[in-house]
Amino acid sequence: MHFLQKERATLERFIPTLDSQLQAKSLLDLERQESPALQIFRELGGPGLLIPKEYGGSGVTALELTQIQRAIATRSPSLAVAANMHHCTVAALLESIADESVAEFIRAIADNNLYLASGFAEGKTGTSILLPTMKCQRVDGGLLVSGSKKPCSLSLSMHFLTASAIVPSKEDGDLLALVIIPADSPGIERKSFWKTWVLKAAESEEIILNDVFVPEEFVYYLGQPEDLENILAKAFIWVELFLSASYLGTASALVERVIAERKGSPGERASLAIEVEGAMAALEAVAHSIMYFGNSDHQVAQSLFVRYSVQRAIERVTETSTELLGGIAFIRSEEIAYLLAASRALAFHPPSRLSMAPFLDEYLAGGSLVMP
Repeated sequence: MHFLQKERATLERFIPTLDSQLQAKSLLDLERQESPALQIFRELGGPGLLIPKEYGGSGVTALELTQIQRAIATRSPSLAVAANMHHCTVAALLESIADESVAEFIRAIADNNLYLASGFAEGKTGTSILLPTMKCQRVDGGLLVSGSKKPCSLSLSMHFLTASAIVPSKEDGDLLALVIIPADSPGIERKSFWKTWVLKAAESEEIILNDVFVPEEFVYYLGQPEDLENILAKAFIWVELFLSASYLGTASALVERVIAERKGSPGERASLAIEVEGAMAALEAVAHSIMYFGNSDHQVAQSLFVRYSVQRAIERVTETSTELLGGIAFIRSEEIAYLLAASRALAFHPPSRLSMAPFLDEYLAGGSLVMP
């Protein structure tokens, strides 16, 4: 089958046998809480995908990782979502810090295939998604960090938690800092948060920090708090791109079933492919834009426009695919219901389309891009 051939070829080039190993297991086994997917991904070197070759990683491009995320999601949506959060945390480190100690840390991630979880800000009504949620105070030799992140993907498998925080300073005023916290640090608590069966294997539970000590060598100062938007916007575009590719891959798994089982008419099958391939081409255009033009406000805005376009395309193709597969298939196979539910979760990732609409409208009229 030519459908998804390009994406799976890219995945095979960088992580040989991953696709076949995932395909050998049932979708629901890969999506349950005790899923082996994250361990398989780690053993095959997945955590080093985005890390440059000079630091021991695979050095994939934004375009290649977009294709890889789509391919992985056709086999395990939870793995794609969890891996996305790791990759985007790596991207934040690579984009925002030029420090030899960080280079050593990145090299250790690649050499040991370690997982990074993200404790950056989360979507809350009335609060900017870019504002840090962690509180900290200075003590001898470092910081005490408190707060929580929910949901936090990779909460069980993570080796390190990264988070942004505002650090009080008498000399320089408040400073924005990135803190890197070993997952086994005293004071870290994991609490059940994700109640639905959908995407359970992404390990998106709550992480609570109770006065966790972070040595000064694991604190990286990024400047003044007002610089936060510029710093995190560089990584934000990666989140939108790879999340969209992941959920498009989940929807593509339904389309693939329609094509393989020859459901519906040739025109209906072609229409489904037109939708998902058009959406993928838009994501690839965003990836090209990152590679050649960087991460300006224009690229961030474009990533949001494309994300919401992909979101609507997913709604249409999953509804039609499920209808064409038929009611008996829906009744007899939990996998169809699962893929339908999982693919629609893109709408729940901040910032929502409704919350961003007035700010994108203002940007289109010539204003600055504001992240609510």
